[in-house]
Amino acid sequence: MLVIKKNYYKMFSRFIKINNNLIFPLCIIIISTTFLAAISFANNLTVENVSVEEPDSSSETTVVQFDISWDNSWKNAVNNDAVWVFVKYSDDSGLTWNHATLSSYGSNPSGFDTGTGTNIDILVPADKKGCFIERAFLGAGEASVENVGLVWDWGADGLTADDSVRVKVFGIEMVFIPEGAFYIGDGDGSTESSYAFHYGTGNSPVYVTASLASNIRVDAGGNDDGQLTTAGIGLDGDGGIDIDNNGVVDNIDFPTGYSSFYIMKYEITEDQWVDFFNTLTTTEKARRDLTGAAGKNSDSTVNRNTVAWTGTGSASTQRPDRACGYLSWMDLCAYADWAALRPVSELEYEKAARGGNSPVLNEFAWGNTAVSEATSISGAEDGSETVPGEGENCCYNNNNFSGGDSGTGPLRAGIFATDSSSRAAAGSGYYGVMELTGNLNERCVTVGDAAGRAFLGSHGDGALSAASGFEGNATNEDWPGYASGQGVTGSGGSGIKGGSWAAASLNNMHVSGRAEASLSDDTRSSSNGGRCGRTGF
Repeated sequence: MLVIKKNYYKMFSRFIKINNNLIFPLCIIIISTTFLAAISFANNLTVENVSVEEPDSSSETTVVQFDISWDNSWKNAVNNDAVWVFVKYSDDSGLTWNHATLSSYGSNPSGFDTGTGTNIDILVPADKKGCFIERAFLGAGEASVENVGLVWDWGADGLTADDSVRVKVFGIEMVFIPEGAFYIGDGDGSTESSYAFHYGTGNSPVYVTASLASNIRVDAGGNDDGQLTTAGIGLDGDGGIDIDNNGVVDNIDFPTGYSSFYIMKYEITEDQWVDFFNTLTTTEKARRDLTGAAGKNSDSTVNRNTVAWTGTGSASTQRPDRACGYLSWMDLCAYADWAALRPVSELEYEKAARGGNSPVLNEFAWGNTAVSEATSISGAEDGSETVPGEGENCCYNNNNFSGGDSGTGPLRAGIFATDSSSRAAAGSGYYGVMELTGNLNERCVTVGDAAGRAFLGSHGDGALSAASGFEGNATNEDWPGYASGQGVTGSGGSGIKGGSWAAASLNNMHVSGRAEASLSDDTRSSSNGGRCGRTGF
């Protein structure tokens, strides 16, 4: 018997459809919730019309089906964008949410359905914790696909045909960064950005190949722990990335940026944070609460952050498209673990910004040294607002905006990009990653600290710590800040790149600037945000 119940609700001037309660003959009840995940006006990602096919009791699988669309999608000869899609389920009426395991891995695995509409590929990594959906052929514009099907191995997740299960499908826009050599550091032989990487004892950039070139150096400073320029001394050889003092990466799993990877197209938005937060238990929420005394200490708007949580129930946001400040390193790691992603390294940050181009001294993420601060906002801040000033392409310098909601703080993700904007006008990195300079500080894994150099690039598994007193922490042992039995509870091994809305100096905003690249910061500062990544395959 199939029982269909439809209802609708309104959120931030967008209609979101709650689709169908499905009761199957095999007694597994799937309550499919459709919603807008990772909402961004720039690309307008929607995941909707979620349904679940009748479970197959012999294979213990079922197909989770949905429609997906997003604007300004592309695939060209250099790279492409993608959407990281993953499924969460609850078998206790929504009290707790677990990460669903897909049935197989590879490109368009057997049983998976690429749907109708834009030709797409479904790429499932070996851990089967989600998939990348991306264009199958060269092209650009809106991507719109109906009836995409992912095979969920509910048996592998410990469910039985007698369980009643609720399902949510999440989507996060990503950008694929291809394998290839690139430069770190921006020296011109005589000068460079603050504490930038350089080759030997001079001020020349380092060419990153499959392993770092020999004799890599950084100047002492930049919160690093022993970087020297003396001949024969490399990245302080203490058992981390350079155990032989020769500047070569000896930790072969450290994500240097040479190998391919995916990175979030935008900084984590308030909507993405709230979607994450609202799947947590009350105890986990208390640990990840941005609005508490250790964060913005308010449920009102502070530095343009509108996230609110009263201590019970669900959190909310008035500005879902806005980049989310007040993220500590531990918060970023928890989000990454929950989404089956990982932090990115500071070397990957430079790759995403510069691509394979030769460096420009003191360049910003868009490849030149010209920057114009945003000073005003045009239109209501409902996801359609713009920055009207001619040439303005960066949010920095602690401006109190005129127009819109006013105030000081970050802008919505992708606000500078239009259908016809150049890379510089859009404030875009080489591959199409937005706001790598300004808006919010980018939290990265540093090579300036032994804890950072021990990073293996492992991915989250969708499950946070359940250890008493440490609920809601990321659990990856190689991630900076990990403490045995506690999860990620500190920030040693992390750092900050890119600058923020509050930056008065341009030094921290340069692609190769490293003044805070190893700044171990545990706080929930209003200027700190971040984004996550995943290793390519």
